[in-house]
Amino acid sequence: MTDNTENLILEHLRAIRGKIDVMADDVGNIKLRLSAVESQVANLTAIFNSRLDTLEKRMERMERRLDLSSAPH
Repeated sequence: MTDNTENLILEHLRAIRGKIDVMADDVGNIKLRLSAVESQVANLTAIFNSRLDTLEKRMERMERRLDLSSAPH
């Protein structure tokens, strides 16, 4: 009976270890994908900020030309 119980416990522990290994691989893949998403968001933010700065400069120039600004920049 003791041998059967030990074998059953070992069998369950091996199954648990196998599932943990699969989960560890999944978490590793998720980390890689999340890093890629973070990089893409950072790039998009930089592009957006650059375009916004350009638009702001153009608006200021138009306001100056049309004499719409209340104070000089």
